[in-house]
Amino acid sequence: MSTAETRWPALPLAEWKDTYATLHMWTQIVGKVRLKLSPPINHFWGCTQYVTSRGLTTSSIPYEHGSFEVLFDFTAHMLEITTSRGEIRAFRLRPCTVAEFYAEFMAALESLGIHVKVWTMPVEVPRPVRFTLDEGHKSYNPEYVHGFWQVLVTVDAVFREFRARFIGKCSPVHFFWGSFDLAVTRFSGRRAPERPDADPVTKEAYSHEVISVGFWPGDGEIIKDAAFYAYAAPEPAGFRDRAVLPAKAFYSKEKSEHFLMYDDVRTSANPAKDLLDFCQSTYEAGAIAGNWDRQNLERNT
Repeated sequence: MSTAETRWPALPLAEWKDTYATLHMWTQIVGKVRLKLSPPINHFWGCTQYVTSRGLTTSSIPYEHGSFEVLFDFTAHMLEITTSRGEIRAFRLRPCTVAEFYAEFMAALESLGIHVKVWTMPVEVPRPVRFTLDEGHKSYNPEYVHGFWQVLVTVDAVFREFRARFIGKCSPVHFFWGSFDLAVTRFSGRRAPERPDADPVTKEAYSHEVISVGFWPGDGEIIKDAAFYAYAAPEPAGFRDRAVLPAKAFYSKEKSEHFLMYDDVRTSANPAKDLLDFCQSTYEAGAIAGNWDRQNLERNT
């Protein structure tokens, strides 16, 4: 892809962290509906969301009268529900509490004959508050939401190019609402050692050897701003010590992952190339250290 035609917007976490926290909860609410109604697909691929030319979508979800789709439209800033029967419900994305969003969304589903009950406790966040009780998260800055989505659109295109180089088992490029990151994961084809103390999600996600790369807004602590990450699970000996590209990439012992800060990519002379180099070099670091059958897993072009 040509970076001359692509502008990578700034996304400073400190400026949009409150909006990020609110949007994270909203995507979890929608994601939990898909999780509840969709058939379980390996590694929880059946509950993710996907980048579109307008925002984030659940894709088609089955229900008793056909199927429906939920779209976060980050151009018009609307939440839209459409059904296979031609019905539409929509409401504006604006500053409101998580509890208000939950009530409005569930009421819209009910009005369409979509009856679903979800576990109202958020996941993968510190100090979770039930959606129905969460009055603290209520920020929505449309400028930063639109900017975040623009980043996702650009990164999604690069990840798709990277994904196309692999002919083994590979995930879609998808958005995980639990951890609020866009990711694509490659598999060696071998089962991983069982994790007896892992929770059910982790046990299923890492039942097989993987090398994953993704984009994440950061945590403001160890990773202070938006960044790209890459990890191998289980991590083979030598993975963390292998040099990866570009030169500004680094390994975090606290996270057990390689990172490349988003600002280092977007301000470079060729952001897409730098990101592809990061994807490829971290994959090779894991595949070589883990003795993957690269000849039969990679596309020869």
